[in-house]
Amino acid sequence: MKSLAELQAIRDKARAQVELREEKGNNAIRVLVGMATCGIAAGARPVLNALVEEVNKRQLSNVIVTQTGCIGICQYEPVVEVVVPGQEKVTYVKMTAEKAVRVVNDHLVNGNVVTEYTIGAN
Repeated sequence: MKSLAELQAIRDKARAQVELREEKGNNAIRVLVGMATCGIAAGARPVLNALVEEVNKRQLSNVIVTQTGCIGICQYEPVVEVVVPGQEKVTYVKMTAEKAVRVVNDHLVNGNVVTEYTIGAN
């Protein structure tokens, strides 16, 4: 049997993950992970989980991580798109959980696109 404190910690963690996927207004950065059959087969689920965990760990309140269907470039899966308001969309390809952590650190936190992971570099 879990203690009340343990149950509350589980509830808080679940609530934080739900809030991460909710709309936060027009100024929020949107991170879309292609989760169609091809993306899932290529390993998109660990990428999505790594993005959610890293954004939670860094407490990035202006970032929405969500999944989407087919992005249309199956040969480059797993695919992650980062949409920053007022900027051109960035498409990251052949992603892994490790690459996802670097994208959060470099792109979402510091504003530097990781060009070696983008579609133009592959």
